[in-house]
Amino acid sequence: MTILEEIVAHKKAEVARKKAAGWPSKNQQSRPPVRDYSAALGTGPISLIAELKHQSPSSGILRENYNILQIAEIYQDGGASAVSILTDRKYFGGREEHITMVRREITLPILRKDFIVDPCQIAEARSLGADAVLLIAAILTPAKLCSFLSQAREVDLSCLVEAHTREDVEKAVAAGAGIIGINNRDLNTMRVDLAASLRLRELIPPGVIAVSESGIRTREDVIRLEEAGFDAVLVGGVLMSSPDIGHTLKELLG
Repeated sequence: MTILEEIVAHKKAEVARKKAAGWPSKNQQSRPPVRDYSAALGTGPISLIAELKHQSPSSGILRENYNILQIAEIYQDGGASAVSILTDRKYFGGREEHITMVRREITLPILRKDFIVDPCQIAEARSLGADAVLLIAAILTPAKLCSFLSQAREVDLSCLVEAHTREDVEKAVAAGAGIIGINNRDLNTMRVDLAASLRLRELIPPGVIAVSESGIRTREDVIRLEEAGFDAVLVGGVLMSSPDIGHTLKELLG
């Protein structure tokens, strides 16, 4: 079993346990106003989505002093266009309530980054205060991807559809995704190759926001991706491990 298969199996079991216990409850049906995630990424020079995550399967603990509210404020002050929040607990050290906490502190739109395998997770993201959700093409059938995109639109959420292969991108395009992210990390092996973005960018049609994710560490990487036609980059590890997050963020943005 690959790490991706392990995570997805655990997520399906987790969701099943929560649903058996009566989730989602009635008090999870609130719908705070949505911030426009697509608009935050689609204007001006290349945008930066700054990620909040405590740990990862490939790197372990990324930051011992993980003050999520302080870091979110640094992201906003440093020029990030949006944030991404890992909510998976077992593998990334996240919490669902982190979305609500961060939303109270900053005005940037928020992406819920998790392994979405059930429509209840989309409804939960909306009630928590997320403005967008991540959908991973590799773990969803074409029918489920279309269904999840439709359900997200019904509750006014944007979707970042993540791809790593040609087949993933073609699936995302066929489903009508408005934002497609190329993950430079192979979630089966955890290896990172920035060339994945450069190789697959041409498959993303005009009018669809293109995001490059993972393995972006320097200003030169950002420039290279901007020149390749990407609208945004999603950066996590290099920020989380930096002794001066604000300085590193400003360096990336030039």
